[in-house]
Amino acid sequence: MPRMAKTSSAKKAHRAEARRRVFNLRRAKAMRDAVKEFGKSKNASLLPKTQQAIDKALKRGIIKKNTAARMKSRLAKQISVKA
Repeated sequence: MPRMAKTSSAKKAHRAEARRRVFNLRRAKAMRDAVKEFGKSKNASLLPKTQQAIDKALKRGIIKKNTAARMKSRLAKQISVKA
């Protein structure tokens, strides 16, 4: 069971963590939504927007570097297979 922060610095760190969590969840959802939207339409014009969402998630540490590279590679592959 988590304990309450005692020191003022621990309380402040907890507040900061809560703020970061909201931003991280928002960024992860934006990335997932972009990938889903691209997957439904397979429209080449959506590829840059989807890759940008993946890169932003990578920059914030939501996903790892190789995961981002793999996702972008698979998205580009879907376009090339379709064409």
